[in-house]
Amino acid sequence: MGKRGGDSELGDFLRARRSAITPENVGLAAAGRRRVPGLRREEVAQLASVSTDYYTRLEQGRVPGASASTLEAIAHALQLSPDQTTYLFTLANKEAVTKTAGVPLVHPHTQRMLDNLVDTPALVMDRTMAILAWNSLAAAFYTDFAALSRNERNLLRLTFLDPDVRKLYVDWESDARAGVAFLRMDAAQSPTDPALQALVGELSVRDENFRQWWASHDVAHKTFGTKRYRHPVAGDLTVDWQILSCADNADQFLLIMTAEPGTPSHQGLRFLASWAMTQHDAAVGHDSLDRGQGLQPR
Repeated sequence: MGKRGGDSELGDFLRARRSAITPENVGLAAAGRRRVPGLRREEVAQLASVSTDYYTRLEQGRVPGASASTLEAIAHALQLSPDQTTYLFTLANKEAVTKTAGVPLVHPHTQRMLDNLVDTPALVMDRTMAILAWNSLAAAFYTDFAALSRNERNLLRLTFLDPDVRKLYVDWESDARAGVAFLRMDAAQSPTDPALQALVGELSVRDENFRQWWASHDVAHKTFGTKRYRHPVAGDLTVDWQILSCADNADQFLLIMTAEPGTPSHQGLRFLASWAMTQHDAAVGHDSLDRGQGLQPR
């Protein structure tokens, strides 16, 4: 009986949220008159890249355990707030909530601030250096984070295991050792964190340097410093970095990377920002062309 009640609440919640969003809110053309306000089920399914049948069964409580990625896609399609997304996970899949508890959502104000830092690479990390949010320049600087799985989005993991990211560091050993010391320091806050244990376990198995440096128990606070990079697009860069705590979440940290104005490194970051925008515009144009060609009459 309890499960039926939960299923009914899930359906009520999803119907309420899609009725509160107009097609124009999500970039869809309003086709004809509608008997009910808001989005249709097939429109939510389209936005979330799931089948209409699957989404219908989810609303009806006939999906025993929706995956975390599917729930996230539906949350994005319905433009749910962080609290609403947590509520969706609780109603639809308590196991998924447990698995994603170590990857908290970033406050929308923080994401907006990241996006407004046009000439400054910036990202948000947790204590394990998992990357929770980023701006377009950070993606151009390091790698396309959106193309990575959630487990791969970790700055220390990328530093050790991604050959392209590893080559960015002019003094990789010094920077990598510092990263291990940062992680070791923060690990004291939650040594039994499953995400931390999984990261340390994977890196220990796959990289001998990490295994040795982790065993040395060197520690350091993440504060600020300077690093040198050799970027394939922007060239040689000397970048100052600093770590700031996010005001709304003590376990989230903002990494901001800047270069002294007027220096070649500053010009390099500005060039990289321009290059990233050009790449984005080209991708959007190509995607629009593909969709347009797909709609041509036969």
